Amino acid sequence: MGIMDKLKKNSKIKGTEVLQDSIFFTEKDMVKTDVPMINVALSGDVDGGLTSGLTVLAGPSKHFKTSFALLMASAYMNEYPDAVMLFYDSEFGSPQSYFESFGIDTQRVLHTPITDVEQLKFDVVNQLENIDRKDRVIVVIDSIGNLASKKELEDALNEKSVADMSRAKALKGLFRMVTPYLTMKNIPLLAINHTYQEIGLFPKAIVSGGTGIYYSADNIWIIGRRQNKKGTEIKGYDFVINVEKSRFVKEKSKIPVTVSWEGGIESYSGLLEVALAGGYVAKPSMGWYARVDRDSGEIMDGKVREKDTLKKEFWDPIFADTDFAEFLKSYYSIGHKPMLDIDLESSLQEE
Repeated sequence: MGIMDKLKKNSKIKGTEVLQDSIFFTEKDMVKTDVPMINVALSGDVDGGLTSGLTVLAGPSKHFKTSFALLMASAYMNEYPDAVMLFYDSEFGSPQSYFESFGIDTQRVLHTPITDVEQLKFDVVNQLENIDRKDRVIVVIDSIGNLASKKELEDALNEKSVADMSRAKALKGLFRMVTPYLTMKNIPLLAINHTYQEIGLFPKAIVSGGTGIYYSADNIWIIGRRQNKKGTEIKGYDFVINVEKSRFVKEKSKIPVTVSWEGGIESYSGLLEVALAGGYVAKPSMGWYARVDRDSGEIMDGKVREKDTLKKEFWDPIFADTDFAEFLKSYYSIGHKPMLDIDLESSLQEE
């Protein structure tokens, strides 16, 4: 018996395995959504998507955080027909119709109301402990930003007005406990959170809840937005996903996704800015766009308006006939050198 076999046999911990054979690395699912730039924000790849682990979606109120979470949860549940969602709810702002609008069968959603961090911690750890790796479960918390600590609630009931210093510690403990389970049980957890503005001359958005969330999260998004106007009429919003932390995507990347009042999430939004910067699409005249022949560099026939660049028919030939998918990967993903030095900063200013 070799030393590796001896060490493996002597281990008392279930799941101990030679690294190259470990299921925690060799059997890691990646679920693709219907929105290419969401896949890019999650994995740096239009053909990637949601994986197990903690993803935090942070931002001010009315910044589409819950919708982004339900979009990803819907993709997961469509990928696995036997999957269920464990939905922890502290805000009660998502009626059944909201889930149904994303194609989620509410009979496959276990709704658990929560009032404090400790209550959430005890329940989610118990649930994760009793889930097998083969079980298909996605966890959504809406939201951790609105959760009080148990002490804060008790002080209110006892009419005490002392400052509560326990919440950040409780949240840190929560995520410290659940993080190993998420990888070992192959479970994605989507946590909605709030942000606050840092005090200073040049304030920036800070994710609430302390450092524990930063240490534990695989992905942290801070979501901004800008109005999408036609004349003076607001037609929707361009949401900007600011990648604060990621295992796959270059941090501080800015990824736009458009939501209109009429059509909801525009699946192909965000691609145009990158395609223009990379020379895959040109703007031959004001308000018109056209694909570019990558071999000759010439503008191809068939100019379209901007609204038509949000259609599948416009992008299918670009992905099929060019290296645009690889270009996106090289620009956003960690470990890939950009093909071109492009700057999207000026076109992605937040409101």
